[in-house]
Amino acid sequence: MKIEVFYSPGCKECAAAQANLKAAAHEANARVEWRELNVLDELDYAVELGVLALPAIAIDGKLVFSSLPTPRQLRKALNKHIARET
Repeated sequence: MKIEVFYSPGCKECAAAQANLKAAAHEANARVEWRELNVLDELDYAVELGVLALPAIAIDGKLVFSSLPTPRQLRKALNKHIARET
């Protein structure tokens, strides 16, 4: 499972929450691939996914959060995603 976090350089909200979200993601699935993507470097891909606001989170190439979720919300979304795959 791949989680992509789109952020903007200098976004204090993004930086402060990423560690907690990453820990929550690994708690839900130990084999998760976590990628932090600078939207300025990945603009075409962000537009392709429909990212309109930052921070945003995609799971396996699908935009799931267009704003920063809580760790609990992220775990819940990951558990739903895992259940659909099985």
